[in-house]
Amino acid sequence: MTLLVLGVLLWSLSHLFKRLMPSLRDGMGNAGKGLVALGSLAGIVLMVIGYRAAEGTFFWGRSPMTVGINNLLMLVAVYLFAAAGMKTGIARKIRHPMLTGIGVWSLAHLLVNGDMPSFVLFGGLWAWAIVEVKLINAAQPEWEKPAPVAMRKEVIAVVASVVAYAAFAGVHYLLAVPVFG
Repeated sequence: MTLLVLGVLLWSLSHLFKRLMPSLRDGMGNAGKGLVALGSLAGIVLMVIGYRAAEGTFFWGRSPMTVGINNLLMLVAVYLFAAAGMKTGIARKIRHPMLTGIGVWSLAHLLVNGDMPSFVLFGGLWAWAIVEVKLINAAQPEWEKPAPVAMRKEVIAVVASVVAYAAFAGVHYLLAVPVFG
């Protein structure tokens, strides 16, 4: 469990670095981007290794209902990630679509993974996303909505989300985690 906690902390701190120490981060220039990328990558590696090795109290498991809800929420989360990058229509309504997507992704995973390692991983990343939103909103209270995009871009975002979702499902199956039941 230690590696999992360290991974979540390293991921969170590397992403919060810009918000918590803006002058230090700005002073680092492009080297700061590399440091954040390295910290993020190391955090991901520690989270994956730590989560797969962690043991802990089990509270609930998968059921057909929670699996179905999880899959729908995951499709929404993947779309929010795509919408953030492509600045689609939903990005005009939700200020932080990617961080909202992290929250949806975390909730979806907690529905089907009711054990302590899952609380640490998915709950920890959800907490990070909430803190990140609050810090961004405090630093930049005014929000400039993205310009409207063509319907073609909206369709591309939806298609890309479905393709990415299928790829993520495939990776889960490769890791012996059945997504669809």
